[in-house]
Amino acid sequence: MNELVLDYLPVVVFIGVALVIGLALMIAPFLVAVNNPDPEKVSAYECGFKAFDDARMKFDVRFYLVAILFIVFDLEVAFLFPWVLSFREIGDFGFWAVMVFLAELTIGLIYAWRKGALEWD
Repeated sequence: MNELVLDYLPVVVFIGVALVIGLALMIAPFLVAVNNPDPEKVSAYECGFKAFDDARMKFDVRFYLVAILFIVFDLEVAFLFPWVLSFREIGDFGFWAVMVFLAELTIGLIYAWRKGALEWD
């Protein structure tokens, strides 16, 4: 019975630490919250727009272009992680397949750059 308790001791310690941290994070806002808030200070900040404006207002298309470009290049990095981890096993074919992938993304970046998608004037 003593060995069983010792085997599960790290799990019990982990659960205990998780509970302490969780309770501390739930109690901390009540201790450090603003008691006399200024309406301007506690209002929601939404990219420079008024917090309670018309929901159907027009947005500049550049917000969407930047978001799409971010997603494309963020996914590129996500696809490079498994490639790096298995680089020794994939051989020449895997190397050149990723080089074609990176070249394709580079061409897309150059195209977006020339079209002015990265300009914010």
